[in-house]
Amino acid sequence: MFRKALILILISISILSCSQKKDPNFVFILVDDLGWADVKCNYPESFYDTPNIDKLAESGVRFTQAYAANPVCSPTRAAIMTGKHPNRVNITDWIPGNDPKKRPLLGPQDADELALNEITIAEKLKEKGYKTGFIGKWHLGSEGYYPEDQGFDINIGGYHMGHPPGGYYSPYKNPKLPDGPEGEYLTDRLTNEGIKFITENKEDPFFLYLAFYTVHTPIQAAKSSIEKYEAKREALNIEEVPFREEGEGWTKMMQEDAPYASMVNAMDANVGRIMEALKEQGIDENTWVIFTSDNGGLSTLYRLNAPTSNGPLRAGKGWCYEGGIRVPLIIAGPEVAEPGRSTETPAISMDYFTTILNLAEIEHEDNDGENLLPILTNEGSLNRDELFWHYPHYHGSAWTPGSAIRKGDWKLVLFYEDDHVELYNLANDPGESTNIAEQNPEKVSELQKLLEARLAETNAQFPVPNHDYAPRD
Repeated sequence: MFRKALILILISISILSCSQKKDPNFVFILVDDLGWADVKCNYPESFYDTPNIDKLAESGVRFTQAYAANPVCSPTRAAIMTGKHPNRVNITDWIPGNDPKKRPLLGPQDADELALNEITIAEKLKEKGYKTGFIGKWHLGSEGYYPEDQGFDINIGGYHMGHPPGGYYSPYKNPKLPDGPEGEYLTDRLTNEGIKFITENKEDPFFLYLAFYTVHTPIQAAKSSIEKYEAKREALNIEEVPFREEGEGWTKMMQEDAPYASMVNAMDANVGRIMEALKEQGIDENTWVIFTSDNGGLSTLYRLNAPTSNGPLRAGKGWCYEGGIRVPLIIAGPEVAEPGRSTETPAISMDYFTTILNLAEIEHEDNDGENLLPILTNEGSLNRDELFWHYPHYHGSAWTPGSAIRKGDWKLVLFYEDDHVELYNLANDPGESTNIAEQNPEKVSELQKLLEARLAETNAQFPVPNHDYAPRD
């Protein structure tokens, strides 16, 4: 009799424990313009030291072939917010973009804000009682379209500009961020606000979206580590930094910029502070952390001396080559199996919306993202075999309007000025150094048709001929 009673008590405790299981917290860390090779765990030869990000990778899964939805910021941020390809929300350039009138094509007129009728990840999480906090860079619209209009309980630092107007030291000249003491560093300040949000909401499930402005221009050294990287730069004993031609521009071929390195260092230190705060509040074991970037590193410009290099990957921010779209991605959390491993499974910005809502057990309409949980738990794979990008605008990186698609290891890049097509096999040529389109006409035809279909079904807008364009002799 006693034994039966004990069993019933244990069963009741178990049921009660399950019923009281807390919903997981989510911390989404988005770094602006951080390249795939800017973190040591991706690129051991990196000039930059990222011990805290490397430690995060040891506790989670590192995606070595993760992508941004677009090679510039606003479209990728829209994709993260909605789980939709940027084409579907008609944000295909940074806001407000640059539409040169003296080029062969005129870019499509895309939206300057994320429409309010789009359902954001914050709005979905609030359906289940989540506290939602936005801290940092928004760049998805101006007054009336700010984070607080799109499902976030608080907005600290997020408004229409894509870079810090006052730079990285207070005064910030940001209407959504009160100035701190003179000399306060922006990346430190945003982290302080993030830790405050975590501390104040630790009893409730929360979603913290921490979008650092760094490492976007202006490149302003973090005083905490600039001397270290100046010495490291001097020790390289470089006579001339190598570059390669990229269209009408130049791609930097090595990392050596000490101020940029110090900005990466400061960001890494603040990632460590966030992780420590979760631990101190006793919620680290019930919190998912996603760390990524909005596009590739800024390595390619019309001029020499971009701030970083994307290692073996070609080009950088603004380009649909790998250097412009491949980004760091680390996901750590309660259900991760075999932490510390890496996966070559391609992932992309839209996947975060889908994955987070699945982890929070919130139903949502089908979108363009995949649930990454089978990869995180090591219990399955994704059904997706292709990814595509559409950037029909000119960019200051010397990119001209075009699109790209990856299927398996094959990647096709299409340029609209002259309908020029390039084909690469990423397994054999991750640096996209040898165009093999002429040798593989059937594969080119297959991928072009597939790209056309994907662009059509996402309502892609295209550049049109500029009839006022007069080519120079």
